[in-house]
Amino acid sequence: MAGHSKWANIQHRKGRQDEKRQRIWTRVVREIMVAARTGGGDVTANPRLRLAIEKAKAANMPADTIKRNVDKATGNLEGVNYEEIRYEGYGIGGAAVIVDTMTDNRVRTVAEVRHAFSKHGGNLGTEGSVAFQFKHCGQLFFAPGTSEDKIMEVALEAGAEDVISDEDGAIEVLTAPADFEAVKLALEAAGCVPEMAEVTFRAENAIALGGDDAARMQKLLDVLEDLDDVQNVFHNAELDEQGPSA
Repeated sequence: MAGHSKWANIQHRKGRQDEKRQRIWTRVVREIMVAARTGGGDVTANPRLRLAIEKAKAANMPADTIKRNVDKATGNLEGVNYEEIRYEGYGIGGAAVIVDTMTDNRVRTVAEVRHAFSKHGGNLGTEGSVAFQFKHCGQLFFAPGTSEDKIMEVALEAGAEDVISDEDGAIEVLTAPADFEAVKLALEAAGCVPEMAEVTFRAENAIALGGDDAARMQKLLDVLEDLDDVQNVFHNAELDEQGPSA
């Protein structure tokens, strides 16, 4: 179960996220509200809401702020209704990009996303234009030095689809989205705490970019991630000078 080197890329991505920590609360609040509105406010019956609240706690969001936004979403308090919209497009060198948004104004959001693509060398595509290049899955990363045998035993027993050993010694566990939480809990119960764990879109094949192309692609990704309505940006570019940011 060999894999490409991803550990440096994961560390780079975390670093970029830390730089934008002040934006985390806004995105987490939207995720909580959409999760609660679509699946109800009972965390025991709503895995998506449990994961959103876990992210909120990791970002040091107060419990009363979390509860207030769950109440807004479930009708106990008046609040804004957000809808989820996914955009697909192409970046530098034909790199595939998926942009997940939550918005209360889709006209504004599509205009901002389209402008970001066109101004920075990309193109906004149609629905389905690049999604086939990604796999929707749960993804858990473990630091180099973690016991591969233990991770593999626990993860596969809990329902993981694959365990991939990185050449740097990091370990990647892949799950079906529906099995993500069960696998994560089983690993944590066994004392294996992931460095990063999320349900994501994992690129099936990467496009390598270097030099000016890598810098231009990074700029496009930064601009997209900084849009107020954007929740997540996924892509299949390998930026050899900086590493991918998503």
